[in-house]
Amino acid sequence: MRDLGREQMIIVGTSHGMLRWFVDDLPADSVVLIEEPDVIRRRDVDGLAERLPFISRLVAAEYQTGLDAAALLARDPALASARLVMPGLEYAVGAAARLADALGLPGAGVEAADVFTDKHRMRLVAAGAGIVNPAFELVDDPERAAAFARRHGGRCVLKPTRRSGSLGVQILNDPEQVAAAWAETAAPEDTPDATDRGLPTDVLVEQVLDGREHSVELLVVDGEVIFGNVTDKRVQPGRRPVETGHTVPSLLPGDVQRALLDAATRLAGAAGFRTGVLHSEWMVADGVPALVECAARLPGDMITALISVAYECGFIEAYLRVLRGERPEPPVLPVRPTGGAAVEFLLAPQGTVTGIDGVRAARRVSGVLNVQLDVGVGDTVGEVTHSLARSGHVLAWGADATEATASAAKAAEQVQIVTG
Repeated sequence: MRDLGREQMIIVGTSHGMLRWFVDDLPADSVVLIEEPDVIRRRDVDGLAERLPFISRLVAAEYQTGLDAAALLARDPALASARLVMPGLEYAVGAAARLADALGLPGAGVEAADVFTDKHRMRLVAAGAGIVNPAFELVDDPERAAAFARRHGGRCVLKPTRRSGSLGVQILNDPEQVAAAWAETAAPEDTPDATDRGLPTDVLVEQVLDGREHSVELLVVDGEVIFGNVTDKRVQPGRRPVETGHTVPSLLPGDVQRALLDAATRLAGAAGFRTGVLHSEWMVADGVPALVECAARLPGDMITALISVAYECGFIEAYLRVLRGERPEPPVLPVRPTGGAAVEFLLAPQGTVTGIDGVRAARRVSGVLNVQLDVGVGDTVGEVTHSLARSGHVLAWGADATEATASAAKAAEQVQIVTG
C-alpha cells in the first residue's frame, strides 16, 4: 500500500489467513496488531508476528467482550498516531469501530458495528427499513423454538446472535429435533480465535428460506456506495449450511443483481453504516431478495481474492485507502468484471488423515491459481459444522464465471484426502 509508514495501521483481531494477504503489500513495521491475551498464548500470535515483517508489534488487550478505547489509548499513547483501524475478524468489529471513533478515523461507526454483530438487532433494523426478512423470534428456551417451528411448517433455523462462520447455525426439519440441538446453538463450541472468557450470545429462531444463496459486497465511503458486487454461493446440504464454494461474478440476471445491490444499499443506510466493506448474504424468491446475514467487515472464504481476480483490481488496497480517508477522491474500482473467479472448499471425510493425493494434479488444471491444504497426515478431521472445520480450498480463474467455477470444481475433484 502506498505511503504507509511505521505503525500507521492498527488491526484488531488475528485472522491468520487475512494477514497472509498483506505480506506483499504492506511495508515493514507498518502494523500494530491488537489481540486478546489468551488468544495470543493459545495461537502463538507472538510467533506469527515475528514471522510477518509488516507487523511492528503486538499489543495484548481484551476487546471481544467490550473495548474501553480511552483506557487502551491511555496505556499505549503511541496508538494515537495511527491513520487506519480495521477489524481482523468478526469478534473485533465493535472494538475496531470504537477505536477508530476515539481516534477520529473512518470506520463502520459504533452504532452500525453493534447492529451488524447482533443478528437480532440486524433483523429489527432491516424490518424497519422494509427489507424482506424471514419470520424470526428471539427465544430463551427450546420449547419456544419448537413452537415457532410448528407455526412455520415444522421447520426452523437456529442461530446464535453473536457468532460467525456458520458456527452454531442449524436447519431443523422437525420440531422434535430442537431440544437435542439446542445446546449447539445456545452454547456454541469454542473456536481458536475466541477468548476463553466466553462470548455471550442469545438464540434466534427463523423461518427456513429455500433457494440459492448469494452475497453482496459493498465498499462504502461516508455512507455512499462506491463499489458493489454480487457473489454466487454454494452451501453444504443438510442440517449445517456451511459454505462449500463461491463464484464472482454472479450468474443471476441483471435485474436480480440490481435488486440485491439495492437491498444491500438500503440496509447499509438504515444501520447508518459509514465507511468500509459491508458483506451481506441473501436468498432470492420470485426476484425479491430476503436477508440471511450481514457483517460489517471484509468477507471471509476468499471472496476478496475472487473480486480482485474477476475485476482485475486491488480490492484490499481500495478498502485500506477508504479507511485512511484518502482525499480529495476515494479510489475508483471497475464497474464490471473482466473475467471470472471461483473457490471450492475441500471437505475431507471424518477421521484421522492417513494420506493426501492429487495436489499436483489439481495445480495442473487450467486456470488454477492456488491449492491450499489446511490438514496434514496425522490430523483429525471432524464433522464440518462451521467454516474453520473445512480442510482447504482451490482457487481458480476463467474467462467468465462458468469457466472459473468448472476449473475450481475439477481441481477440487483431484484432491483426495484419505482418512481412517
